[in-house]
Amino acid sequence: MSDSSRIDYGDSVHRAESVIIGIFVNTFSAYLAYTFKLPLNFDTMGTIAVTAIGGLFPGIITAAVTNLLCCLFNSFSLYYVLINVMIAVFTAWFVRVGKHKVMALLPVYLGVISLLGGGFGLTFQWFLLGGPQFDDIAQAAEALSERIGLGYFSCALLLNIGINFVDKAICAGVAFTVVRLLPEKLKLSIRNSGWKQKPLSDEELQSYRKKDDRGRFTLKQRVTALLVLAVVSMSMVMVISGLSFYYRSTKEEYKANAVSAAKFAASVVNGDRVDEYLEAGKVIWKYSDEEYRRTNSILISYYESIDNIVHLYVYKIDEEGCHLVFDTDPEAQEKLRVNELIEFNPSFLPYKDELLAGGRIDVLESDDQYGYLLTAYEPIYDSYGNVVAYAGADASMDLLDADIWSFVLRMLLIFSGFIVLVIACGLWVADYNIIFPIKAMARNANGFVSGNMNQQELDDHVRKIRSVDIHTEDEMQDLYESICRMSSEMAEQMRDIRHYMDTTTKMQSGLIITMADMVESRDSDTGAHVQKTAAYVRIILEGLKKKGYYAEKLTPQYMAAVEMSAPLHDVGKINISDAILNKPGKLTDEEYEIMKTHTTAGKMIMEKAISTVRGESYLKEARNMAAYHHERWDGKGYPEGLHGEVIPLSARVMAVADVFDALTSPRVYKPAFPIEKALEMLQEGAGTQFDAKCIEAFMDSLPDVKVVLKKYHNV
Repeated sequence: MSDSSRIDYGDSVHRAESVIIGIFVNTFSAYLAYTFKLPLNFDTMGTIAVTAIGGLFPGIITAAVTNLLCCLFNSFSLYYVLINVMIAVFTAWFVRVGKHKVMALLPVYLGVISLLGGGFGLTFQWFLLGGPQFDDIAQAAEALSERIGLGYFSCALLLNIGINFVDKAICAGVAFTVVRLLPEKLKLSIRNSGWKQKPLSDEELQSYRKKDDRGRFTLKQRVTALLVLAVVSMSMVMVISGLSFYYRSTKEEYKANAVSAAKFAASVVNGDRVDEYLEAGKVIWKYSDEEYRRTNSILISYYESIDNIVHLYVYKIDEEGCHLVFDTDPEAQEKLRVNELIEFNPSFLPYKDELLAGGRIDVLESDDQYGYLLTAYEPIYDSYGNVVAYAGADASMDLLDADIWSFVLRMLLIFSGFIVLVIACGLWVADYNIIFPIKAMARNANGFVSGNMNQQELDDHVRKIRSVDIHTEDEMQDLYESICRMSSEMAEQMRDIRHYMDTTTKMQSGLIITMADMVESRDSDTGAHVQKTAAYVRIILEGLKKKGYYAEKLTPQYMAAVEMSAPLHDVGKINISDAILNKPGKLTDEEYEIMKTHTTAGKMIMEKAISTVRGESYLKEARNMAAYHHERWDGKGYPEGLHGEVIPLSARVMAVADVFDALTSPRVYKPAFPIEKALEMLQEGAGTQFDAKCIEAFMDSLPDVKVVLKKYHNV
C-alpha cells in the first residue's frame, strides 16, 4: 500500500507534545510546591491528563520522566517513580472502562490514588527517613497521637492520605477539566497516534486480548515473559553489582575511618606520660591530672564527631593483657579505672606477639559478642621512639548492614518504577508493532480462505484486508503488503477460475440438454419433459432446504449437481425401440417390461460416463436418478425394489417431479389431468409411492410450480 493512499489516523507529534506538556506541568507545579514548602506535591496533574487522553504508555512516560526531573530540586522524588507509575496505570484502567464519566465514582478514584500516594509514600518515608518527610506532618501526627491515643505511625498515615486526597483532588480536577475542554478531534488524534494500523475498536481490542482457549502460550505471553525475565534479571544484576560495590567501598571507608581515628588518638596522647597515668589507677572521670583530662576531653569530642566509630580507646599491652589508659565510652568513663586489666579478645591473640614487639598490624575483622567490628591499632611512641601503648578504634559493621538494607530498599524503589516503565514500553511496542498487526492479518486471512465465498465476498475480504492499513515501516509492513498482493491476486485468480467454471458448466449443461433432447425427440409424447422435470426438481430441493429436511445432504454443491443432471433421468430410453416408445396405445406386459429396462440401461450409460470422467458428482446423481426414479417409498417399485431412504434422495425427488409432469401432460393414451387432480393423486401417494417430505416441500411451493406450468402449458 503506497503512502499516498494511507489514512492518517493520528498525528504522533501531538502525542509527543502532550507528553512534553504533561511533564512540564508536573515538574513546574511540583517545583512551586517544593519551593514554598507546601505539604502538597502537585506532580500528577499532567500524568492524569495525558493518561486520560493518550492511554497507558504516554501516561507512564510522563510519570517516570517527571520524577527524574524533580530530582533536580528534590532528590527524594526519585523513590516515588513506582507510585506515580501505579497512578498512571490505575488512571488508564479507570478511563478505559469509562468510569471517569460517572461522577459518583470519582471519589472512589481519588480514594485509590490517594492511598497509593499517601499510603505507599509514607511507608517509603518511614523506612528511608524514619518518619514523615515534612516536619509539619510529623508534629501534627505526634499531637494527634497524644490526643486520640492512636499510634504515631497510624496518625501519620491518616494525615498523609488526607493531604494526598486534597492534592490528588486538585490535580484530577484540573486534569479532567482540561481533558473535557480539549477538542474531540485533537483528543482522537492523540489517542490514535500510537497505532501502526487502522485503530481497533474497544470490542475488537477485547477480542484480540481474549485468552487463547487452546491452552498454549500466546505471542504476547511469551514477549511479556521475556521482557519480565530480561528486565528483572538485569535489575537484579545491577542491584547485586551495586550492592557489592557499595559494600566494598563502604567497608574501605569504615576501615579508613578506624585508621584515622586511631592515628588521631595516637597523635594527641603524650607517650612519655603513659606509665604515669597507669600508676595513678583512678576511675577515668575522677582523674585530676590536667593533661590527662584535656587529652580525654579531646578524644571524647573526636569520638562523638566521627561517623561509624563505636569505640575509641588507648591500651598498654603486655603479657597479662591490655591495660586501659583512655576509653571514650560513657560507661567506661563512669566505671573503669586507668590501668584496669582487660583480657585479650580471641581475635587479638594471633597478633599478640607482633603487638608486644611494638609492630604495626593491618585492620582486624572480628565477629563476636561485641558485634562485627573493624579494629585499627596505631602505636604510641615516647620521646625515645619506643612503643609504649596502642590507640585503638572500632568501626561497627552492624551499622553497615543497616546502611545496606537502606541502600537495597532505595535501589528497589528506583528500579521498580523503571521496571514497570520498561515492561510497559516493551509491551506497547510489541502490541502495536507486532501482536495487533499479526492478529489483524491472521483474522482477515482466515476470513479470506474460509468457506465457499462468492466473488463479491472475496472482493469484500480483499478490501477489508487492505483497510487494516498496517504501516510499521519494517518487515511487518512488508509481510502485510505481501499478503495484500497475494489476496488480491487470489481474488483475481478465483474470478478467472469461476469464469472458466461457468463456461465449462454452461457447456456441460448444454451437452446434457442436447443429449436429453436427443432422447426426448424419439418420444413424440413428452414435450419439454426434461425442462419441466428439472424445474420441479429445483423447486422440491429448495423446499426441502427451507424446511430443514436432509440438511446435511442438501449442500449447495449437491443441489447444483442434482439440478444439472436431472435432464438425464430418462437417458436409458435411448435403448428402447421406437415401436414401444411411441406406441399410441397401452403397452402389453412384455412391452412394459422392456420399457422398465430404461432404468438399468440409464444406469449403465451413466456409469460408463463416470468411469470416463473419473467420478464427477453431477454424473453420480444422474446415475441415481436414471436408475431409481421409478422406485417406490414402500419398496414396490423397480428396478431393484428399494424402499424408504435407501432410495437415493435425488431419485426420490425426481420421482415426484416425473410423475407430476406425466399427470399434467397429455399422452397418446390419456389427456392431461387438471392440476387439482394431479396434486390430489400425489398426496395420496405420500408415504407409499413417494417420500412424504418431498410431497410436503412440493405442495408448499405451489406458486412456483404453477409458474412452470404456465410457462410450458399456458395454464
